Amino acid sequence: MRPLPLLLCPALLLAAGCAPAQRAVQVPTVQVESIRLSSLSLPTGAAPAYAGVTLELRVGNPNPVPVRLANIAGTLVVDGQGVGDVNLPDVRLPASGESRQTAELRIPVTLNTASAFLRVARGQEVSYRLDGTFTADLGVLGRPSFGPFTLSQGVWKQAAILPF
Repeated sequence: MRPLPLLLCPALLLAAGCAPAQRAVQVPTVQVESIRLSSLSLPTGAAPAYAGVTLELRVGNPNPVPVRLANIAGTLVVDGQGVGDVNLPDVRLPASGESRQTAELRIPVTLNTASAFLRVARGQEVSYRLDGTFTADLGVLGRPSFGPFTLSQGVWKQAAILPF
């Protein structure tokens, strides 16, 4: 076997040094820290019944560089029924860090969703899921969207807000 010519050695070292050593860019994570039914109204005249829901979210950035999300858009699904939309514009995430976000929803109560909201209001468990998409702001590279994903899911149970 012949030794490599001396001129090729620096080129091989340079190429080895340029090889990507880090993992691919990872998708941000969304975790529901808390979900709370803050109000439940009855229909009055022409005004429909509605549920006031507060979502406290923790959005994490697993990447070693800051990320700006132009938007996180999602649908709150309770007991298999899509009940309301979540829209979080301009979410700025520090490198390898997280941001806390609050979404206040005013959700119309329908015949399909009334029983789930009543169970929550009585302190009983229901399942929930937050499905959504991310739109990243990459500056001159554009605004690509990713998803849809199931961003978070779990069981929703809180102290009763209705006495019956």
